[in-house]
Amino acid sequence: MTEINSLGAQTALNTQVVKATMTGDLLRLLQPQPGVVAEGETAQAEVLSLRQVGQTYMMLMRLSANSGQQTQVQTSASFPLPQGSQVSVTQTQNNELALVVQAGKANNVATLTRLDTSQTPVGTLLQGKVVTTQALPQNPGEVASYRSLVTLLSSSQAGTTLTIDSPRPLPVGSLLSAVVQGDQSLRFVPLSGRQDQLAVAQQLATQQSQQASLPGLLNALQQVARSPDTGAELRASAERLLASLPQARELADPKTLTQSLNNSGAFLEAKLLGGLAGSVAPDLKAQLVRLVAQLPAPPAGTLASPTLVASTLAQAVPGFARNALGMLGQFSPRPQPGAFPLPSRLLQALENEGDLQQLLRLAAGAVSRLQSHALSSLQQSGTLENGNLQTSWQTEVPIRHGQEFIPLQVKLQREETPEQKAGREREPEQRDPLQALWRIELAFDLAPLGPLQVQAQLAQGRLTGQLWAEQERTARLIDSQLGTLRERLLARGLDVGDLECFPGTPPQGPRTRLEQRWVDETA
Repeated sequence: MTEINSLGAQTALNTQVVKATMTGDLLRLLQPQPGVVAEGETAQAEVLSLRQVGQTYMMLMRLSANSGQQTQVQTSASFPLPQGSQVSVTQTQNNELALVVQAGKANNVATLTRLDTSQTPVGTLLQGKVVTTQALPQNPGEVASYRSLVTLLSSSQAGTTLTIDSPRPLPVGSLLSAVVQGDQSLRFVPLSGRQDQLAVAQQLATQQSQQASLPGLLNALQQVARSPDTGAELRASAERLLASLPQARELADPKTLTQSLNNSGAFLEAKLLGGLAGSVAPDLKAQLVRLVAQLPAPPAGTLASPTLVASTLAQAVPGFARNALGMLGQFSPRPQPGAFPLPSRLLQALENEGDLQQLLRLAAGAVSRLQSHALSSLQQSGTLENGNLQTSWQTEVPIRHGQEFIPLQVKLQREETPEQKAGREREPEQRDPLQALWRIELAFDLAPLGPLQVQAQLAQGRLTGQLWAEQERTARLIDSQLGTLRERLLARGLDVGDLECFPGTPPQGPRTRLEQRWVDETA
């Protein structure tokens, strides 16, 4: 645990200003500038940037004289003033500026010594860059303590500076990730061998704001497949994509279900990295990217490539989608990253069968939707607070149901102890999948039942589950059939625990337990 010091919001740095004046410590100009401040006058100074070199602090400052003239000067000092600090100075010699104590006390010093938890609630993950570190005076027998200035790079307070006390010096220039524990405490997140989750979260927010639901595109592709004016190559791609979608009744076959999940787009990048480019042809995301490549690019876009071979698919996702979407992301609210299920978002349907520009936007939105699922999987995979390892797979399978397309959203999670993971990797042929804790979530909207969500958990061979129906009459119907469902599960050899059905939607609490896999590295 690393504590943020409990001094008042302006006291910490202003104390240094007072001390510097009392001891005669000055701001030294790196280049002498005679008359930068007129004799007998003071100027307002704002710190534009701060950099530590050894025990010296280099600051770029903007001086505003009473006449209104502004000058930027490079200074050095033995004490730091954070970026954004405003003080008053007067010039003593050609290469020195003295701080004015009275103005230094009154003016704003842009540093925080406690967090506003209304802006950064407990559980928020912050990332910042260490700007300065200095040892604090200590009495004999006391534990050493260090004070650092850290500029926040994320959250609503990005750009502000934190004053942090820690039991060891923080390397200047290093990137830190920490979870908010309270208004004066942070828990730093250890090094991670995976990608930076901050980048994942930022990219996820972008993709979710651009995504569009799959049924809109699939309905449009039916129009394209029926239109005699559609080009042969585009019509063939549309027909091939539609033919690859499973019927609802076919998912009762475990092999068909496995194949549908495998071709849902969730594993496209893994197939390409594994050298399995020949197996990506039926993959939904691969087909969508090929479709985007065949459609005419928007006037300001860069989608001029007429073909897209398997070897370049990995670089095309999600670049094609971002370029094709254009202004879409600017007009839609951003959903909470990592939420399940992914909210539906419908774009305007094709006005006519030749509206290929709109078809391009629908296809690009569908790619972004599948990419959102993939990024959500990454965001929710990592080490939990109890030390267990969690792996998530989230995807979406469009299903044919008569003349309609029903998107089935699926999230699978495996949680295991480090010992179980080590044993699985050491003896994969003898591993028991039931040793791990498995969770599955399903979300779909099936007429006339309405939106449904299923949450099930399999632990040590025992299955428990909850179902949620937004329509109350559907909830009552399902509740009346839970006895039959239990009998069928028992007949399959499962040990069945509690099965319940509730009206409404599952509660969505704060998701903070998975925010531990953040990178801590030297910039």
